[in-house]
Amino acid sequence: MQAVSIRDIVAHTAKAKSVTTGRLRDITGITNMLRILALNALIEAKRAGDMGAGFAVVADEVRQISTQVEQISKLMADELNTEIAALEQLTRDMAAQSQGARLIDLALNAIELIDRNLYERTCDVRWWATDTAVVEAAAAPSSSHSSHASRRLGVILNAYTVYLDLWLCDLDGRIIANGRPDAYAAAGKSVASEAWFQQARSLATGDDFTAADIRAEPLLKDAQVATYATGVREGGDANGRLLGVLGVHFDWQPQAMAIMQGLRLSDAERETTRALLVDSAGRVIAASDDHGILNERIQIRTGGRASGSYHDASGRLVAFHRTPGYETYQGLGWYGVIVQG
Repeated sequence: MQAVSIRDIVAHTAKAKSVTTGRLRDITGITNMLRILALNALIEAKRAGDMGAGFAVVADEVRQISTQVEQISKLMADELNTEIAALEQLTRDMAAQSQGARLIDLALNAIELIDRNLYERTCDVRWWATDTAVVEAAAAPSSSHSSHASRRLGVILNAYTVYLDLWLCDLDGRIIANGRPDAYAAAGKSVASEAWFQQARSLATGDDFTAADIRAEPLLKDAQVATYATGVREGGDANGRLLGVLGVHFDWQPQAMAIMQGLRLSDAERETTRALLVDSAGRVIAASDDHGILNERIQIRTGGRASGSYHDASGRLVAFHRTPGYETYQGLGWYGVIVQG
């Protein structure tokens, strides 16, 4: 059996309306002809005098019947037009609801893929903060320990290509080792004023982590990064004395773009559809068209809902879904958003 789409229903509804209108027009034409014939018959009956009296009665009956048929056809036209208009509206509403539900699923798919990806980042930073070379360099930040930690971080980066750099910081916020010193001259620089560093320094245990919203990092040549951080603790023990902070910088732009452009949209839909990730403040942090990232803001009409769809002032269909989080990563209040013209 061939699948029936809402477009098919819309097309058949429009055809039914056209057919109905045409047939009612035909009925109106016939009743007008009958009325004219009845009028002509009455004229001839008058001319025939007494001999045409009987024919006049028949002609008058024909005229009355044609009038009744006309009234019925008009009434039927009004009722059918009302019902067909209601059917058309219901079909449009059904189409909007169906497409809205599909786009909500796509928005959820986008944010879930990001959540699962970033959950792994939270695991990575907590794991690497227990690395012996990292712990030793944080405990005694000599040149030899820092060099060893830098090499070790470089080995990690070679295996985990989704990161731009890894930074080991002392408790004052000075970077004492980074994994790509040839690419990024970060060592010796201070990140003491960075929110991710301050938050990581105040974490209770090594099982905790902090996550920062997407930003352009000057020390990484203004690349877009998602930074995750945790404390480096004595002996690599989650409850050990705090020695320093490890920050890992996820290479955001190519990873996010791959997800945005990988959404299941038809070729026709891609021409009129924009897929977005926005942070809790409505700032665009990823876009399928690669425009407006980190400087465009959109206002999502959530109405207090975690997900939904609506038509904006321009008539575009907007679908959204708030981050559900994944495992121990609760997300940062981001939204997946699909805007379709």
